[in-house]
Amino acid sequence: MAAPDHVSVALLGAGTVGAQVVRLLTERTDDLAARAGAPLKLVGIAVSDIDREREPWIPRDLLTTDADELVTRADIVVELIGGIDPPRRLVHAALASGATVVTGNKALLAAHGPELFDAAAAADANLYYEAAVAGAIPVVYALRESLAGDTVTEVLGIVNGTTNYVLDEMVTKGLTFDQAVADAQALGFAEADPSADVDGHDAAAKAALLASLAFHTRVPLDMVPVEGIRDVTVEEIAAAKEAGFALKLLAVARRSQAPGGISVRVGPTLVPEDHPLASVRGAFNAVVVESEAAGRLMFYGQGAGGAPTASAVLSDVVAAASHVVLGGRAPRESAYAALPILPPANQAVTARFTIEIEDRPGMLATVAGVLAEEGISIDSVRQAPHVEPAEGTDGPRTAHLTITTHRTWEDALATCLTRLADVAGVRAVLTARRIEGV
Repeated sequence: MAAPDHVSVALLGAGTVGAQVVRLLTERTDDLAARAGAPLKLVGIAVSDIDREREPWIPRDLLTTDADELVTRADIVVELIGGIDPPRRLVHAALASGATVVTGNKALLAAHGPELFDAAAAADANLYYEAAVAGAIPVVYALRESLAGDTVTEVLGIVNGTTNYVLDEMVTKGLTFDQAVADAQALGFAEADPSADVDGHDAAAKAALLASLAFHTRVPLDMVPVEGIRDVTVEEIAAAKEAGFALKLLAVARRSQAPGGISVRVGPTLVPEDHPLASVRGAFNAVVVESEAAGRLMFYGQGAGGAPTASAVLSDVVAAASHVVLGGRAPRESAYAALPILPPANQAVTARFTIEIEDRPGMLATVAGVLAEEGISIDSVRQAPHVEPAEGTDGPRTAHLTITTHRTWEDALATCLTRLADVAGVRAVLTARRIEGV
């Protein structure tokens, strides 16, 4: 069969990333054609408003509001609309027509990935999604292909640039959470409504995808426990730094031997200052992968933004186009392992928590007794300086007691913290964070 004289590409969405995809397609025509084996021809750009002002390099004659028609006349459909609907319907239609789909839509894949992978297989079509996890960082390719001959045991990732920027501003400039978010919004790192980022939902979608790839197991989004960073304070970050830790919003996926299965979670997490993830600054992303043969691998780079994400999109487009020209298939979904996904209660954790106690004899023994009854071993204890009662009150002096545990079970830790909150002489449980990288 003769090779085609071009590969047709349809683009759904011309926002920040879509506009950069168009720019790179037009600026690098010859290089992309040489890499793909044939010229890439943009045949249409689906948008919701044709009359809206757009970047000067976007060809207005290619704009259309009929996305349903567009997806049926391209070899490759690039979906950059975001959200669930209409992308879900359009991706199904593109796959059913035999087109290859390239998407950066982590929310769609996390919520409906299995049905889309099944639809691709049924239609004998391909589905690529390198840009869905960490922007320009090629971690999807690494997990799916580079490590195909290895056994991954753990994935730790800073996969949301907005939250990393916010936490970094809090530690380096002493800004409050609200001040740091406002700065991130002014710089374009955060949306007007930053909830998906700061509440951890964006990172959770990426964690589900990373875990599915790493452990060859479908991980539903609703099986990923999520905790955001809204309650993180400047004081907590300063105390963590003094103790030799950095506080990061981490996606954590781990293969567990006892009990057998995998654990996945997202939340503010302490990492030692000498850990590679501790030095990730600003809006950058980083993913650390541990595997049995290769050992530790780290992937670092810009995790957001138009041009970096467009780079990942085009890497998939070129790969897909070469298959159109030369034949061959994209790697299929690998879910053969079907490992059980452990509920939070059965996950092993190391933790550091701080409680406010009345500063009187016997309190440390009482607290230690509660931990012992829950089977939790103490690694270290630190008591902060005394806090005198407010002037004009008769209350006792109080102190902040910070305890670091050895590895324990999540349910034991949760029960312990609940019990401590009810102990006479314990004023409050102030913070409780998991520790990784120790």
